[in-house]
Amino acid sequence: MKILICIKQVPDMESKFKINADGKWYDRTDLAWRMNEYDEYAVEQAVRLKEQVGEVDLTVLCIGPDQVKETMKKALAMGCDRGVHIADNDSHTREPIEIAAMVADFAKDKNFDIIFTGMQSQDRGSAQVGVMVAELLGLPAITTIVAFTFENGTVQVKRELEGGGKALVSAAIPVVLTCQLGLNTPRYPTLPNIMKAKKKELLTLAVPDLSGIGACQETAACYFPERKGSGIVLEGELPEMADKLIHLLKEKTGVLA
Repeated sequence: MKILICIKQVPDMESKFKINADGKWYDRTDLAWRMNEYDEYAVEQAVRLKEQVGEVDLTVLCIGPDQVKETMKKALAMGCDRGVHIADNDSHTREPIEIAAMVADFAKDKNFDIIFTGMQSQDRGSAQVGVMVAELLGLPAITTIVAFTFENGTVQVKRELEGGGKALVSAAIPVVLTCQLGLNTPRYPTLPNIMKAKKKELLTLAVPDLSGIGACQETAACYFPERKGSGIVLEGELPEMADKLIHLLKEKTGVLA
């Protein structure tokens, strides 16, 4: 059984962000980097499946500059067998269809049984790459999975719906699955596994020919939301605060006029 796990390196969300010089994305200097949180669930689920089935080969794929190899080593330490790095210094400017085309180009002749991705990335948040990969490869896709089982060549998952609902879906492999928060609890790599990861294969490939696959949209500008003033905190007893609230609504909004 062959499984592909697609991950992305993203800035730690606690980093202090600045807009870059061209005003279309964040400045990448002086940021702390980590594996996209949604992708950690994808890696963990693939490793658990290997532990369940036994004869499973796990390949982790990441697109980006050389620095993403550090994040890939975590996936290898968690239990993936090998890494494939598509070296692209411009990956942060790529639209979802271009990223999906790179993944599909790599996977098209590898006969993967399952492709795991995160539901979305924490920086761009498009939630498009996984389903686009499935479309380009002609595979079924199940998105936002929060529970997973596998038996006799069939995956059965629960996927998150709006309003807190869940849908129970099954599909025969091959299939593409995008992983939502809460699917599992990602493991921390142990020191012995971190040492073993250093000896695992990590292959670097060039960006494939993307002629015919171009961006479908253009980022016009990136900016921080404007501050619209501070809020008002009401204090006192409940009847007193209710009177203050009614007064404010009448005075500032005209709702109760």
